[in-house]
Amino acid sequence: MPPLITYEEAIALGEIEDHAEIEALVERAFEARVERFGDSTDLCSLVNAKSGGCAEDCGFCAQSRFAEADTPMHAMMTPDQILEHARAAEDAGAHRFCMVTQGQGLSKRDFQNVLDGARLVAEHTNLKRCASVGHMSTERARALKDAGIQRVHHNVETAESYYDEVSTTVRYEGRIRTIEAVREAGLETCVGGILNLGESREQRVEMAFQLAALDPTSVPINLLNPRPGTKFGGREPMDPWEAVKWIAIFRLILPAALFRLCGGRIENLGELQPLAVKAGLNGVMMGNFLTTLGSEPEDDRAMFEELGLNTARQPDNGANPRPDNRAGWLDGDTPATPVDRLIDRQDEAPMWDPATQLRHRRKASVPPRPDGSPNAFPEVVHVSGWGD
Repeated sequence: MPPLITYEEAIALGEIEDHAEIEALVERAFEARVERFGDSTDLCSLVNAKSGGCAEDCGFCAQSRFAEADTPMHAMMTPDQILEHARAAEDAGAHRFCMVTQGQGLSKRDFQNVLDGARLVAEHTNLKRCASVGHMSTERARALKDAGIQRVHHNVETAESYYDEVSTTVRYEGRIRTIEAVREAGLETCVGGILNLGESREQRVEMAFQLAALDPTSVPINLLNPRPGTKFGGREPMDPWEAVKWIAIFRLILPAALFRLCGGRIENLGELQPLAVKAGLNGVMMGNFLTTLGSEPEDDRAMFEELGLNTARQPDNGANPRPDNRAGWLDGDTPATPVDRLIDRQDEAPMWDPATQLRHRRKASVPPRPDGSPNAFPEVVHVSGWGD
């Protein structure tokens, strides 16, 4: 489905700042979303199946060995542990579940754990299955498909013209090759990026049109949550109205993509999260994120339901009103999952919880970033009148 606005129109929309104009843009984006997807939603949840010790230099990430932030560590989960978190995600009302690991490639043993975990999730839940495991060959992508994975996530992170400011050890071209390998294996693609890394408004439009050319099934949008001790650790959060505006612009450029809002949405949007949903979202990442905390399940569901959107779980989680159907390549019947059981709070089920399941290890030494940039820490604000 082609973009609903031109490049020049997107640039012009990126300049608006009046809140009434942004609200009008949101209405336009919501109409495009409803026209394509009706009242359906596509809510995700993830598990950080392996965290920390990444060899890459992505400037937003505390897991990088080049970051001065303490490393959030988690050993590779067993398949049974992955299944436990998937069941909790399903109890929260998620429609799909993503297994995420750090780095740009997994060892054979860790990759096998992901495959075995995916098979268990396919056999024992009604969740659609996704994986985010770094760069891969077509052979590995086919192995994921055979294990029941239906969609693979691999972000481009930012516009190609700005990419070298974000990472130098992971090439943009390599990311595109992985996306092509995933598609060649017959899997759906999930490709997005992060806003507020220092890119210009023109580069945000550039990224959106580059994503449109890739035509992914799903587009996750992240808003930078600055991590102290990373390259972008000193950046200010994004203005919430600015964030809402860009979600709407991306929706008009990618009208057929499943849009979801992921990391940084709480810190950047605050009370404007429901307006961001109206700006064209199909779903959000429910529960917690890789290394930071998220919202309660009942609050996430309510943001969509208040707009008249359907968050209900279907008996096979693939029937209408889901935008995509359960893949048919697995043998056996769809698991019988009680559709009337939903938890409202994360403490009612063992969802992924970085506050308790990650351990933070202080680095003994940190190599200089390959691009020579310093790591940043938020400035300390000194308030007079206290003990003066």
